[in-house]
Formats: sequence, structure tokens, C-alpha cells
Amino acid sequence: MKLIVGLGNPGIEYQFTPHNLGFLAIDRIANDCGVEIRNRQCRALTARVTIGAEQVLLAKPETYMNLSGIAVRELLTKHELNPATDVVVIYDELDLPLGTIRIRQRGSSAGHNGMESVIGALGTQEFLRIRLGVTPDGKKVLEGARYLLKPLRKAQLKIVDEVLDRAAEAVKVILTEGPAAAMNRFNRRLEAES
Repeated sequence: MKLIVGLGNPGIEYQFTPHNLGFLAIDRIANDCGVEIRNRQCRALTARVTIGAEQVLLAKPETYMNLSGIAVRELLTKHELNPATDVVVIYDELDLPLGTIRIRQRGSSAGHNGMESVIGALGTQEFLRIRLGVTPDGKKVLEGARYLLKPLRKAQLKIVDEVLDRAAEAVKVILTEGPAAAMNRFNRRLEAES
């Protein structure tokens, strides 16, 4: 089994904010697979799907962003999964322009509180992640926390819709062709867009 986790904050007030792109990506994958994320386990909303030949558990931690690692660790323990081979974490990234994707197999949190929590809870940086850019128009965001928790503007939602489709596609490629193929395809696309 593989665990695909999207990071975000529960609650309608956070639903369409930049900080919830991880949750929105999980919702998109679930929608594409014809399921709803509504089972509760290990402090997360979950759903089981099959992608390619893989059994997959989709998860949205209900612990709020800064404590995401608690739910991720509990899910890994319950299902006896290995972070290095069985986990993909999807989250927003202020260091990337809105509409871009970057897939990495390891790395630091780069100041992202949700990732800091996951890395701390798992005790390793060795797990696959899909970073979804949220910085508008390539501008540096001065007040990151405020921007991340404000609703996306209408013009941004169209870009987000496209990036969620690509994130769902990236997960399929990771599970059917492997991380290297996904990085080759999607990280190159990022460079071409820049």
C-alpha cells in the first residue's frame, strides 16, 4: 500500500487558500477515482483507491497544518509503511511560482511548518514530496503567513485548477512509472514554464 498525504487546514474558511493546495490535490485525486475522502482514522480523513496496480490510501490530516506529522506518523504505523518507499506528501510551496510543480525524493522543510512537523514526526527527510507553487506572478510574498491563509483570487483559481490536474497526473506517474520518471516529466515542465 502507498500513502498519499495532502497537507492543509480543516475548515471551510481555509478550503480555497494557498496553504490548502495539498488538501485540494487529494480531493482532485479522489474525485478522479470516484471516491470521497470521508473515513476517519489516525486523526485524518481518508479514502482507499487503486491507481495502476497500487492500493493507495489518500489522507488529509485533521490536526491542522502545524501538527500534520502526528497523523502521518499514526497512519504509517497503523499500515506498517516505510516513509522512503511508501509515502508521498503534497503541499504548498512559497518558493515556487503559482502553477508550478516540483517533485523531490528528500530535503528539508525549507521553513514550511507542515513539512517540519512531518519530518520531525517521521524522524527522516527521506520521503517523496510534491511541492505546489503558490507565489503569485513570481513576486516575493512579504507576509507569507497572511497570504497563505487568504482565499485565492478568481484569476488564481483557474491556475490552481490546472496545477491540481497535473499534481493528480504526477501521482499516477509516480505510482505506475516510478519517481524518476515523474521528476523527469514534471520538473522539466516547471523549467519550461519559468
